[in-house]
Amino acid sequence: MLREHHLPSDADRAAGRDTLLVLGGGSNLLVSDEGFDGTVLQLAFSGISAAPDSSAEDDAVIVTVAAGHSWEALVAWTVDRGLRGLEALSGILGTVGASPVQNVGAYGTDVSQTILDVTAWDRVEDERITLTNEDLKFGYRDSLLKRETILGSPRYVVVEVRFRLHHAPGRPLSAPCAMPSLPASWAWTPTFPEERRTGLREVREKVLELRGSKGMVLDPQDHDTWSTGSFFTNPILRASDAAGVPEEAPRFPAGHDEADEPMVKLSAAWLIEHAGAGRGFGAELTDGRASLSTKHTLAVTNRGSATAADMLTVAQAARDRVRDAFGIDLHPEPVLVGCDL
Repeated sequence: MLREHHLPSDADRAAGRDTLLVLGGGSNLLVSDEGFDGTVLQLAFSGISAAPDSSAEDDAVIVTVAAGHSWEALVAWTVDRGLRGLEALSGILGTVGASPVQNVGAYGTDVSQTILDVTAWDRVEDERITLTNEDLKFGYRDSLLKRETILGSPRYVVVEVRFRLHHAPGRPLSAPCAMPSLPASWAWTPTFPEERRTGLREVREKVLELRGSKGMVLDPQDHDTWSTGSFFTNPILRASDAAGVPEEAPRFPAGHDEADEPMVKLSAAWLIEHAGAGRGFGAELTDGRASLSTKHTLAVTNRGSATAADMLTVAQAARDRVRDAFGIDLHPEPVLVGCDL
């Protein structure tokens, strides 16, 4: 039974005195070796329901999912039923309730594109509320939910998420797919790159193959998959501030800032590797207990007996090399509890 837990005030939360840690699957979490001195609540309830969107004239379907439901199980469920919108997010660990917090994304898609709203418990006001897509103020790997979480303790506890997907009868086609790594031989419909579509199942299978090749699909026998996934977010900065990055570095348009200056998104994996922290880097710093993945430089991996301090040692060393080489600060993607970089 959980011990009695008082409602946090804004002052408690700002001072780090809120002692509730809410877990989904724990796949995007790094906790200090001293542990967490508080109450840990795991949201383990699951369930999916679906119904046509009565407010729409198209083929939209509203899919309602409990916060504790496995994300990967949800994606498989939607693909099996010919519902497009989540297929490019196959193979991601964790639960549905965590997906809007980080605005989970991969291969040109993120959940902000399909989330209609979330039901959450507001721990400050002690009431159940609904937050619309607009209310959630999504950004790159960011949301209101994440910004209102301090040291792992949230203001809003997600209870369920509603997605607006589309039914594709016959041979179901995917949502527009912005994955340059998909096979050029596929029959895209139509031909414009930003509107390319192919079969739902083909996209899911290819994504699982790509993620597996990078050690991003859990395999208990493969230590390259013993990680929190991508440890750093891809940096987004003004194009002028990226002038010192080599021209061959991958970069993607990322809109404009408040002064209307163009922004670009860089590849954190490329920066890490070209700063001298290649695959397997860090093993020498931790007596082999932790290192960057041998498949992909964006994952910090537990080689079997690593401590949280070991994982942070590798992450800090990789981050410092990027800062020294390119003058760019990388920021962690996992939630760090009781520790920091």
